Amino acid sequence: MPVLDAETAARFAGLTLSHLGQEYPHKLDHVLDGDHDALPPRVLHPIFHGSFDWHSCVHGWWQVLTLARLHPDISEAAAVRARADAMLTPELVEAERAYLDRPLSAGFERPYGWGWLLALHSEAMRHDAPWGPALTPLAHAFAERFRAFLPKQTYPIRTGTHFNSAFALALAHEWAAQHDPALAGQITETALDWFGADRGCQAWEPGGDEFLSSALTEAMLMSRLLDAAAFTAWFEAFLPQAAQGLPATLFVPATVSDRSDGKIAHLDGLNLSRAWCWREIATALGTAHPVAAPARAAAERHIAASLPHIADDYMGTHWLASFALLALL
Repeated sequence: MPVLDAETAARFAGLTLSHLGQEYPHKLDHVLDGDHDALPPRVLHPIFHGSFDWHSCVHGWWQVLTLARLHPDISEAAAVRARADAMLTPELVEAERAYLDRPLSAGFERPYGWGWLLALHSEAMRHDAPWGPALTPLAHAFAERFRAFLPKQTYPIRTGTHFNSAFALALAHEWAAQHDPALAGQITETALDWFGADRGCQAWEPGGDEFLSSALTEAMLMSRLLDAAAFTAWFEAFLPQAAQGLPATLFVPATVSDRSDGKIAHLDGLNLSRAWCWREIATALGTAHPVAAPARAAAERHIAASLPHIADDYMGTHWLASFALLALL
């Protein structure tokens, strides 16, 4: 299994620093209400206008701050801190927050970007720097969006793309456990309502453009919300043949046929995020559980399939290092 040593951290950080401020090409999540709304990304989003899209820029910041904390002596860490000092300021954060006040921005980045912004705030607060406090108003704005939206979302979204409910709740719950216990409780209640009775998952995946495993992301979330005994019972009902390597689709890395195609390149992210989920699930089940060994072996296969390719093309490079970091943490 690869490890997050200083050399790997420097490589990841260098890749991401190269595009955090790269404005174009850019894919906006932006609803226009007239010609006056036709503005360049750097005007709409003075912090998060790089890395091809808003959410990739957000989790790119999460990634480089995490790497700078874990490996503070790599040369890239100094560059991260200098850029954070310049960009993660109250004035620029307020401009990002004000964007949410637009009447047509209610669904902006829901829920993927919401969860990642909270993850970024959690990481920023771990540094002896002004970045976390500066980001706090924006984090609270997205927490409020979760609080208001979850009661209205009757059904979870299980697709393996940005709309996946379980992935966003996993990130949001980790933030809320530290900063908003009431929201943490609401997230737990919602997840148990959505997923608590799930049994015999068929795992018809991957889809052709998915970067998340619907099955494993759900299981990873439940591993964080239930105690060890409850999670083990839930998991054994959810994937009752996992110890035998079934459903086989969950244990075999996805094939990525064209890494210059932005949608097909998502499958490298699927391999990396599956590795992350399998490792968390194995830890939650415990080393003696019969699924633990095949889960860890599956994680290694998935990492090996995609880690060598995170810099192959910008369609992957603008985001894959963050998912590689999840897989190796």
